[in-house]
Amino acid sequence: MDGASLIRQARMRRGFSQQELADATNRDRAQIARWERGVNDPSFNTLREVLQACGYDLSTELIEFNTSEDEGLRVSLRQTPQERLQALDQGRGGGS
Repeated sequence: MDGASLIRQARMRRGFSQQELADATNRDRAQIARWERGVNDPSFNTLREVLQACGYDLSTELIEFNTSEDEGLRVSLRQTPQERLQALDQGRGGGS
């Protein structure tokens, strides 16, 4: 999900028009519209401020970046559905 979607979703859940959100954040309505269309991206702090004006906040935490499963997914995507089912069956101890 991107900033544009977050702003629009928070504004609509709060029941604000773009103008009401602009008034609540002391920003121009056109700026709110540009953010919602993805024309401009607000800074992280500005995004939090806008969401908080709607009664929401972002939950942030630092997590380990893990790509260990990526190769397995690439292999699986190259398989046909039948091959995937056979591999799943073999993994359960089944087989032909």
